[in-house]
Amino acid sequence: MSEDKQLLEDVQDAIANCMKCGNCMEVCPVYKELNVESQVARGKLALMEAVLTGNTEISANFDKRMAMCLSCKACADKCPCGVKADELILRGRQAAVKMRGLHPIKKNVFRLLSNRTLFDFTLRMAGLFGPLQMKKLPRRMAVMARFPIPGLDRKRVLAPFAATPLLSQYPTTVTVPNPKMKVAFFAGCTINYVYTDIGQSVINVLNANDVEVILPPMQHCCGTPVYMSGDVELAKAFAEHNIKTFTETKADYIVAACGSCAEAFKKEYPELFHNDKKLSEEAQQLAAKTYEISEFLTDVLHFRKDNLGTVDTAVTVHDPCHMARGLRITKQPREILNAIPGLNLVEMKEPARCCGAGGSFSLANYEISRKINDRKIADIKTTNTDTVATSCGSCRMHINDGLVQNNMNQDCLHVVQLLDKAYQAGSGKK
Repeated sequence: MSEDKQLLEDVQDAIANCMKCGNCMEVCPVYKELNVESQVARGKLALMEAVLTGNTEISANFDKRMAMCLSCKACADKCPCGVKADELILRGRQAAVKMRGLHPIKKNVFRLLSNRTLFDFTLRMAGLFGPLQMKKLPRRMAVMARFPIPGLDRKRVLAPFAATPLLSQYPTTVTVPNPKMKVAFFAGCTINYVYTDIGQSVINVLNANDVEVILPPMQHCCGTPVYMSGDVELAKAFAEHNIKTFTETKADYIVAACGSCAEAFKKEYPELFHNDKKLSEEAQQLAAKTYEISEFLTDVLHFRKDNLGTVDTAVTVHDPCHMARGLRITKQPREILNAIPGLNLVEMKEPARCCGAGGSFSLANYEISRKINDRKIADIKTTNTDTVATSCGSCRMHINDGLVQNNMNQDCLHVVQLLDKAYQAGSGKK
């Protein structure tokens, strides 16, 4: 059997566990918009079965069907048989990459991403010269293309690249007097090059709790975009680089302010090297001390509450998919928000419903992701709140786009930014 089909053969029993009951149809964001059987989990698993029985091939259509998935994990969460359809669909993508290779656009993007020096230079230039191409909108962190850009919808609202990346704004170690512990901060691409305000708040909050922060300058992309696209070998390269980089810090803990990045360290890295004893052990040791920032603040650090000032705002929470269904972290962000004086937390009807971002999914399928996002925005509107709090930069950007498209004025921030505001208010800073 060819190597691509072997990838499916290895999970044949797991695919067969799908009863085709259709529970996934109830929760799949893509299916709800398209109402096409091949776009829901059971349809994709049936297509994979057809490949195994020789009734179809891993064709361009197969590749397209596997790609039409947000990896939101809602299908796996809903499945009465415990079928992890999201992981099986990912295996289908891996088989497609083995058989057909990556799409030329992704291949070129990942080639750039894998060259750390060139990637850093390119995004720094985007930050410096971005205003020539992107016009600023009258709201926080929002820009729109001045001229057509291939592959980007003209209506889409994005966030600007930072003129100075986060890792260039600070020394490698941000010290505090008499530190309780040393924590290494994995910034990730979005925070380092776009939402540096989130990274600044992470550092401020940790410092306010007497934590020394290490910012390893050689850290690289977590590899999730590559892994989710089916390129396992390149994902391993990113993972091995980060394992080495963060192990060398000898930090007490590692934190990330993105559910997808934290999940990469905690779950994907150990799985990627399950056949390599040395790297598997190193990945597991790293995973054991890696936390998403809100989880770390509440469950490990037990963040200070005695010096929090008032933040007078009404807030609703959007739970990113990889937080709610990947890491099972939902109560910790709310514990933080409920501790802030003056903040009124109002829950929307479906806080964990996918916003439609899905990383590169929203770039390749903007109209569909826009419809999915409109449902999220409608839910936000019912709360009559001033601010949307989330824990993912990609979600923040996509929700901001939806707010603008629907003529709504709410701000969208990371949970840790609101906590930072409270500490600043408590110290008399603005």
